[in-house]
Amino acid sequence: MEIMDTSPYLSLFSAFSYGIASMAMVFINKAVIMQYAHSMTLLTLQQIATALLIHFGRVMGYTKARELNAETAKRLFPVSLFYNANVGFALASLKGVNIPMYISIKRLTPLAVLVAGFFTGKARPTTQVKLSVILTAAGVLIAALGDFSFDLFGYSLAFISVFFQTMYLVLVEKSGAEDGLSSIEIMFYNSFLSLPFLLFLIIATGEFPNSLSILFAQSSSISFLAILILSLVMGIVLNYTMFLCTIVNSALTTTIVGVLKGVGSTTLGFVMLGGVEVHALNVTGLVVNTAGGVWYSLAKYQQKKSKLPKIMSDIEGHRK
Repeated sequence: MEIMDTSPYLSLFSAFSYGIASMAMVFINKAVIMQYAHSMTLLTLQQIATALLIHFGRVMGYTKARELNAETAKRLFPVSLFYNANVGFALASLKGVNIPMYISIKRLTPLAVLVAGFFTGKARPTTQVKLSVILTAAGVLIAALGDFSFDLFGYSLAFISVFFQTMYLVLVEKSGAEDGLSSIEIMFYNSFLSLPFLLFLIIATGEFPNSLSILFAQSSSISFLAILILSLVMGIVLNYTMFLCTIVNSALTTTIVGVLKGVGSTTLGFVMLGGVEVHALNVTGLVVNTAGGVWYSLAKYQQKKSKLPKIMSDIEGHRK
């Protein structure tokens, strides 16, 4: 298992899969939110679908995920809390922030993860990794200067989402390493632990039961129903690929992949679902941002590849 986890090919596959799923999910969620404003109810439905799928998959033998354990659940509770806070604030921010600027703000997450790693005592990254992350963040700031539409409330929600995303990615990386949990198992715990919190939240905020009535009424539209089902399915795919990428690679890698996929999302966002006017600063920022993301990806790939021969020789040494 250790050999597989350190494979540069598995690292690239997990990162690429997460990037594609993450980019698709931004547009799918934006499309749903434009027709159905109850973001917390949408998140609750996504978590219910995830928990049920994994549960029945385990019962029918399609997955080897272990049964729920009380001690593990206690340790993973903060992961679930930060995850739902991140998604909840992110979905809410999409109501007032266009996709290009939403992605620009979320691209500050790698820098936040790097700072969090410094304070948690994690091994310091290489100079190339640090410089590439700084270059990526600089590109974000340059692109943001070209935004002529400004929603203070929406921006605030997106920045809060960055904080919560940083916290849960760092915790996921730590949990996967210490508890030996697979991405499916972490996803199952996350969905299971999320439900009581989300159910309480949609009732306390008054979303439920009105949101459910509106959902049933809008389900008569085939187009809305198709987008809703796609949102539920892609929510599962996104969570799986995100946890897999974080465990196989690192929290910082996952955030950088998010930055790279954001380039494509931003380009499409200019012409789809409430695009914005193209400005020279936006283009300049995207170029700088992309350069930093590609630089980081190459640096981490070479670092992972150089470690593999050492791990193989250590394994051979233990066998002798």
